[in-house]
Amino acid sequence: MTGTDVGLVVSVFIACAVEAVEALTIVLAVGTTRSWRWALTGVGAAVIALGLVTAALGPALTALPLNLLRTVVGGLLLIFGLQWLRKAILRASGLKAQHDEEAIFAEQAEAARRSGVAGDGFDGYAFGVAFKGSFLEGLEVIFIALTFGANRHDVPLAALAAVAAVLVVALAGVVVHAPLARVPENAMKFVVGVMLTSFGLFWAGEGAHAGWPGGDTALLAIIPLTALFALGMVAVLRRGGNLEQSPNREIASA
Repeated sequence: MTGTDVGLVVSVFIACAVEAVEALTIVLAVGTTRSWRWALTGVGAAVIALGLVTAALGPALTALPLNLLRTVVGGLLLIFGLQWLRKAILRASGLKAQHDEEAIFAEQAEAARRSGVAGDGFDGYAFGVAFKGSFLEGLEVIFIALTFGANRHDVPLAALAAVAAVLVVALAGVVVHAPLARVPENAMKFVVGVMLTSFGLFWAGEGAHAGWPGGDTALLAIIPLTALFALGMVAVLRRGGNLEQSPNREIASA
């Protein structure tokens, strides 16, 4: 396994684990407050729907010419990664609230209680919320696995990393039976943002016939440089926030 393959597996695993944690929180909320039967049925329906999406998109994506595939995949990963990285930078700099699974669980559970009492029959609320949460988060898992795997011509490896991440999170949810609040999700999202942005930049460059020095080993420079840039942005934004708040502190102290 090459260094690029290792980077692929790590990136896919962490990114998919983050998405799985978010889906788990939603399912736990409606399952514990409404109906486990219909919440899990919603998850099952989402898995079937995601399987159909994968069957439709997978062959179409891998059938693209290599350079076009790298350009498309690189561009999508760059856009997707920059969105993750932007939110991670804002959270790390204190300009955006940290992602809190316990708070999200409480909010989802309260919404489920307000929707009424679940009867003995079909619980449309539990089914619908579990299906929606699992399907939307699952779409991101599929996107990450397919784009990484198709570009490396190793979809099975990316799919294996994605499935492993989902299974690990699901098993942890069964054991803990509570939101995985102790998972360092904010730090994981920062890492994923850096990795997706780096791979997106690298593959988009390859698709545009850019000659990266050293080939795949160029990622060993692109990834840390992207991380340093992101950390630099965090420092700048923190300093800017402190400067903006300092006059208020002086007035308050006076």
